Amino acid sequence: MKIPIDPSDDVDKNQYSTEAHLIYGESQDPRWDYSHHLVPPISASATFRLDSAQRGAQGFTEFAHSSDELTVTSKAPIYIYDRLGEPNKDMLEENLAYAEGGDIAVSFASGMGAIAGVLGILTGTGSEVLAHKLLYGCTYSLLTTWYPRLKIDATFIDSTDPEEVRRHITKRTRVVYLESPINPTLELVDLAAVVHVVKEANAGRSNEERIYTVVDSTFATPFCQRPLKHGIDFVVHSLTKAIGGFGTDIGGVVIGPQWSKDMLVLYRKDFGGVLSAKSAWPVLVTGLPSLAVRMRQMQSTAMKVAEFLGTCSEIAQVVYPGLSSFAQYELARRQMCDYDGNFAPGSMIYFIMKGENPHDSLARAERFINHVAKNAYCITLAVSLGNIRTLIEHPGSMTHSAIPTDEQVAKGLNPGGVRLAIGLEKPDDIIQDLRRSLGATRIGAPLEVADFEL
Repeated sequence: MKIPIDPSDDVDKNQYSTEAHLIYGESQDPRWDYSHHLVPPISASATFRLDSAQRGAQGFTEFAHSSDELTVTSKAPIYIYDRLGEPNKDMLEENLAYAEGGDIAVSFASGMGAIAGVLGILTGTGSEVLAHKLLYGCTYSLLTTWYPRLKIDATFIDSTDPEEVRRHITKRTRVVYLESPINPTLELVDLAAVVHVVKEANAGRSNEERIYTVVDSTFATPFCQRPLKHGIDFVVHSLTKAIGGFGTDIGGVVIGPQWSKDMLVLYRKDFGGVLSAKSAWPVLVTGLPSLAVRMRQMQSTAMKVAEFLGTCSEIAQVVYPGLSSFAQYELARRQMCDYDGNFAPGSMIYFIMKGENPHDSLARAERFINHVAKNAYCITLAVSLGNIRTLIEHPGSMTHSAIPTDEQVAKGLNPGGVRLAIGLEKPDDIIQDLRRSLGATRIGAPLEVADFEL
């Protein structure tokens, strides 16, 4: 079989074996014209062909040099190895930076990878992180299990009170880290107020001593809240959740100022927490493009479900930023807005089961959760959120179990608390499942040990 030879190619491919052609084919065929694809193709190569040693040297020289210190002369990125960069991640990062209103975005293999990455470039031995008293369990574990080994301290405070932030800042403070809305209680932190306190503390400090603000905005998504607009330095998201939207891939992202890109990319390269192209692609072509329409539907449904839960005698408290009864309602209206400036309270609901005491509240929450798991059609017991399916979980024994029980209570996590992440189902279908399972927990109904098995 004769292989057509490109006249511009110095290599006579016909001199090579059939096996060689089975491996190499026409890999430089001009039909690979990516600029005309309606949907970007999946980049599926872990390493990239280089035309010359000089091109390889240029690629390594340009890697992680996004500052003015080096002028990049290549017309397109010189890809070398997936861990350094590849097309799908680069396109996704550009779109995520735009969605959040940041200069740059750097993706990671998971949300925790993103959190570790941004804290990794901002802290060092002897420094301190001021963190909100209640955090996602894995973030809490990172700060309390691993950072002490690096001689990095974590001090947990109530960051909903700006004065408490001010009181706890020390010479060693390098990061104020928080979530808003807070997982799972949905309390909000006044981002502008915290930024004001940190700005005052930074007056007169050198760049090496500067304090940076970092917000995990996963619950809100860029559709409902953009912390950088309020002066926050860095935003992190779990791409696994609402931005990805379909529960198929794990990922994370850090969005922040231009100067941070090189350090974040270097951290990702050296620690290896790289988002795979096959995980970046679904977020790029289906997740992020559909975020707005999904969130509009989810939060419309969340409002109806929250209003229903507020009428249920089995529930002591319903927390949803869209309810006028929400303790920080005015802050929510000011801080949580979509791209058109409309109030966007999100798709997360937190509620606490009634009980004669905390133990009774816990027992009824577990019984309710178990009934949902066994009998509901439109609600799934699972630890995630932002999915097209409505998900429910018990934070105290699941997502926040890394926090000791007595600390959970001290930090404001009620043993009877339940987290509900609204999906794309019709409100009436979700409410039907909730009504049936709540009936099984009604005060006075007999409780059996078997009901509490998780």
